[in-house]
Amino acid sequence: MNTTLSSVRNAPGAASPAAEEERLNRVFMALADPTRRAILARLAAGDASVSELTTPFAMSQPAISKHLKVLEAAGLISRSRAATARLSHLEAAPLEEASVWVENYRRFWGESFDKLDVALAAHMATQTNFTQADTLTEGHTAS
Repeated sequence: MNTTLSSVRNAPGAASPAAEEERLNRVFMALADPTRRAILARLAAGDASVSELTTPFAMSQPAISKHLKVLEAAGLISRSRAATARLSHLEAAPLEEASVWVENYRRFWGESFDKLDVALAAHMATQTNFTQADTLTEGHTAS
């Protein structure tokens, strides 16, 4: 799916640019923590309870619950009840928005590096021509 940030913004019912910026800020803030990224990676495999999410970490369930609240506030997860368990579920839409934002800058840097490659190649060709001219001049004056 080739989605651009403008098409996400112009979608029916889309939020204001300020609201979108705030949502993107919350997503990147949530992703900044390695524990939260690991939780998202685990949830990519399927829904999980707090106790299941706590298992791989050396931290308490209340600490994991705090991480889950940050992820939920960023819209990266949703939570539901199944009998006595409270399950967390990965929500991919905010990751798509963040990916679109990053992709715009990746393209910018890719184009910048391509321009730098062209300029460097031109510079190297000029230097090679000067070196060859100097060699020919030195050889011509030596005879």
